[in-house]
Amino acid sequence: PVWKTNLINHINEEPLVAELLDNGNFVLRYSNRKSFLWQSFDYPTDTLLPGMKLGWDRTKNLNKTLTSWASLYDPSSGNYDFEIENWKVSHGLITNTGQPEFRTDLSYSNLVNITETEEEISHSLNITTNVSSISILQLTSAGALRLTELIGGEKRTLFYFPNDRCDYYNSCGENSYCNTSNNCECMAGFQWGGQYAWGLTKSRQICVRKSQLSCHEKEFKKIRNMKLPDTE
Repeated sequence: PVWKTNLINHINEEPLVAELLDNGNFVLRYSNRKSFLWQSFDYPTDTLLPGMKLGWDRTKNLNKTLTSWASLYDPSSGNYDFEIENWKVSHGLITNTGQPEFRTDLSYSNLVNITETEEEISHSLNITTNVSSISILQLTSAGALRLTELIGGEKRTLFYFPNDRCDYYNSCGENSYCNTSNNCECMAGFQWGGQYAWGLTKSRQICVRKSQLSCHEKEFKKIRNMKLPDTE
């Protein structure tokens, strides 16, 4: 056997039926029932189709993620995973061998439906009413997210992530931000000073306070065009 489910037919008088649905979902169900005992949409590979969900399904105790291919022509599991972090607010995180590499931003959030309830924290593709086209979200073997629209025999890329240095996870370090020129800047009240180890042989500067923190001053600085903070 190459693959099998762990399903057991508890009702002998009702035969199990395997069915491939029009949306690409392969399901197992009892012949006279509509509900699914098992469905392939609960176990994504590297591609998210319309109707699929990524994230946490607490009713089934499942965490649905995308896993890249090892290479362009090798479909075995690669090093990259795209998973939905259940921090508030939830977001997508691309990891490389378990280490965070990219974190999604607003452009990604505009492309998906985000559901946050007690039963699930999930992201799914916006369903289009255009029956002549279909959109798929794929985690490539290079660790990038690509949203492609297929219309007839043609396809076009609607979204590609990451785009630049600012998309890298924690690319600038604490107390700093990545500006529109892809450069790191210290936040107001901080300046470059000191260094910390970065990798085995490299180090980089960090942003440190210009003066001691005063808990008596209540002043907030508005910063525009930023990702939401990491709320882990």
